[in-house]
Amino acid sequence: MKVFERTVDLQFFLDNCKNNNKKVALVPTMGGLHDGHLMLVEKAQALADIVVVSIFVNPTQFSKGEDFESYPKNFTNDKALLDTRSVDILFIPSKNEIYPDGTLLNYEVGEMGKILCGAFRPFHFNGVAQVIKRLFDIVMPDYSVFGEKDYQQLLIIKSLVQNLDLSVSIESVATQREVDGLAMSTRNQHLSIENRKKASLFYRQLSKAKTAIEQGKLIKFVRQDALFKLSVDFEVEYLEVLNANNLTQIATNTAEIIIISAIRLGDTRLIDNIVFRRLNV
Repeated sequence: MKVFERTVDLQFFLDNCKNNNKKVALVPTMGGLHDGHLMLVEKAQALADIVVVSIFVNPTQFSKGEDFESYPKNFTNDKALLDTRSVDILFIPSKNEIYPDGTLLNYEVGEMGKILCGAFRPFHFNGVAQVIKRLFDIVMPDYSVFGEKDYQQLLIIKSLVQNLDLSVSIESVATQREVDGLAMSTRNQHLSIENRKKASLFYRQLSKAKTAIEQGKLIKFVRQDALFKLSVDFEVEYLEVLNANNLTQIATNTAEIIIISAIRLGDTRLIDNIVFRRLNV
């Protein structure tokens, strides 16, 4: 695995690859890698000849008071994991490499960036879009792979690509889960032993809500019930049942549905979702 810190060196290497008609896939990460990230790598390897994994803890997507400084970092472990999967390139840029001209506070992502997680983290998706666009400019990938756990982020990146007419195909991988159902996340490392046990209740309640909707129960009451039950164990930021295609309110003919939620457990913020197809619509 080749490791690059400088943009110019990475681009020189990739130019040679592309001149030999090799397809390139990018997997952007902030490190703290786990099996969920490795599934993104596996997808990327199935799509392209050269896989680039980037590790950059992006300051523009953290608001004041969030866990930027304490975000889990273990480069040695991350590099070892990527080595076991025969990743071609690891890109570990500095802030100056990503933002040589400084950062922008007004990088606009549209209305979707203002709802759900965006309502609680006002500049988060602006920062995500800013760093992803910069990585696309550097790597010029044919494909880029993201996890469906960050579903709102996935839709915003797809919208970014469409709006800017970028020549990159956005691919996704289903949420990877622990044995007890908890969605794999770097932030799970922050959970205490007691809270880690409790965290599995998050996905369990979302699953019960999905079953209730599939049984024909009214979505309004299913949501209220799930919100009440989640609130017993967690501080709930939001829980919504929406159109999975665009995160808008469900109409009578909406088939693709997402149950999407964010909670806090101790000092740790967790997100999760379930996407499913409603029958008989």
